[in-house]
Amino acid sequence: MSEQRAREPDAVHTPNPTAGSSPDSAAGADNAGPQVPETVGVYGGGRMGAGIAHAFASAGARVIIIENTEETVAAAKERIDASVEKSKSKGLDVTGTVEVVRDPTLLDQALLVIEAVPENVELKQTILAAIAKYAPAASIATNTSALSIDELAAALPRPHALIGLHFFNPVPVSDLVEVVVGTHTQPELVGVAKSWVAGLGKTAITVKDSPGFASSRLGVALALEAMRMVEEEVASPEDIDKAMTLGYRHPAGPLQTTDIVGLDVRLGIAEHLETELGPRFAPPQLLKDKVASGQLGRKSGQGFYTW
Repeated sequence: MSEQRAREPDAVHTPNPTAGSSPDSAAGADNAGPQVPETVGVYGGGRMGAGIAHAFASAGARVIIIENTEETVAAAKERIDASVEKSKSKGLDVTGTVEVVRDPTLLDQALLVIEAVPENVELKQTILAAIAKYAPAASIATNTSALSIDELAAALPRPHALIGLHFFNPVPVSDLVEVVVGTHTQPELVGVAKSWVAGLGKTAITVKDSPGFASSRLGVALALEAMRMVEEEVASPEDIDKAMTLGYRHPAGPLQTTDIVGLDVRLGIAEHLETELGPRFAPPQLLKDKVASGQLGRKSGQGFYTW
């Protein structure tokens, strides 16, 4: 089954090393033009981390990905190589570089470090604390799609240095990044973060720290209702998706999008939102059953569709 994708970015912007300066010296950043840091760290080389690294490298940055084992280092390199080759086949240059290493001390060379590990508060707090240790002067971003920025910032000696940068999958060709602002996030850092997003050829929206932010909250609500309609045999997954792609001009339907995101990811976000916002976000039994049986979407070959 072919994927529905957002359009390719229209431009690649030249990196500017001042864009990644510490948030303590980011005054005036709201007026900054599109720019990316000269060196960017990414902690976690999975699908999202590799995509984020690719996006910054495409904008001319040097990117350092941190992984924990030789096996995960090799897997991350494979993801990056495949992603870069796909861009080159479309005539898109990747002018920066990507290194995948196990040595987190190299993060002290980065002006921005992005955490891109699975959606688990304790895991993310552990990784963020490690980033703060190895890159004490860097701006720090979390790629969480739903977790509280304030809760994650509690693990940091400089909570004002943390901001949410919620990228979308597949990162290299997705247009949107949510800039999520915590209670303690330094205001100047928001302007700097928006300039980074613009430097990637993407569009930023600014959202305050709240359960599910804007995109996950709305996207999950639509997807859960679509799943309930499948449970109730209102229509097939294909026809439910066509209702949104043809009727409302969505680029992909809610069930196809769920397959691309991962049913396990959607289940985790739904359970989090149910806890925070109430039973309207309770995951349908169909979703629970599919995850329990290993039907996780595109990454497993089977979800609401066969891939």
